[in-house]
Amino acid sequence: MDLDVLNDRIDDKPLHEALSFLAETFPGQVVFSSAFGQEDQVITDAIFKNNLDIEIFTLDTGRLFKETCDLIDQTRSRYKKEIKVYYPNSEQVEELTTKKGMHSFYESIENRKECCYLRKVVPLQRALQGAKVWVTGLRAGQSDNRQSFDNLEWDEGNQVIKFNPILNWSFDEMIDYLKTNNVPYNKLHDQGFVSIGCAPCTRAIESNEDARAGRWWWETSKKECGLHQIKIKATA
Repeated sequence: MDLDVLNDRIDDKPLHEALSFLAETFPGQVVFSSAFGQEDQVITDAIFKNNLDIEIFTLDTGRLFKETCDLIDQTRSRYKKEIKVYYPNSEQVEELTTKKGMHSFYESIENRKECCYLRKVVPLQRALQGAKVWVTGLRAGQSDNRQSFDNLEWDEGNQVIKFNPILNWSFDEMIDYLKTNNVPYNKLHDQGFVSIGCAPCTRAIESNEDARAGRWWWETSKKECGLHQIKIKATA
């Protein structure tokens, strides 16, 4: 189905209706990647509460916060649903840490991107095998880089349709949804953490800082790990 036609069919639909339409259009081929941030928990609630045929998976890098791991179990318990977990290739991580140590990502942007690639991008490629649609929790308000994204895109690198259903939601809309629906969230958010990734690479931010300032805070890069920087074309 042409992306423009598909976009017309889901444009302006409520979150759960748009997700439901895609699940019915691509049965068994829609997946949602969750990092268990607040955005992701909104989408998880919509999928699980409405029993949609969408697999939810997460990438366990081996360096997650305890609070994130706790939330994974809390979410499974709340909805009584499975969440698939993908891990990095152990031999690749062993080689990296043997050659460069446990914290090589602090030494250069190249080293950090190498670590992200092995711990996130490679497992993601496995998770997306056989999928037609990849749902994400991206919001334009998270960073300048993400303001150029579209709700529906063609991900050339992964050969999937990428759907960002809450891309244009405001921070307040997201928080209101979580509160109204009593959705569990990462307790680190109450401690000044806005964007939460791996423990060695994430810190709390001050009130005057950008939402992504706590990610790889020692860098002046665009604050991306590589999952959402693959070249995107307008049509499938």
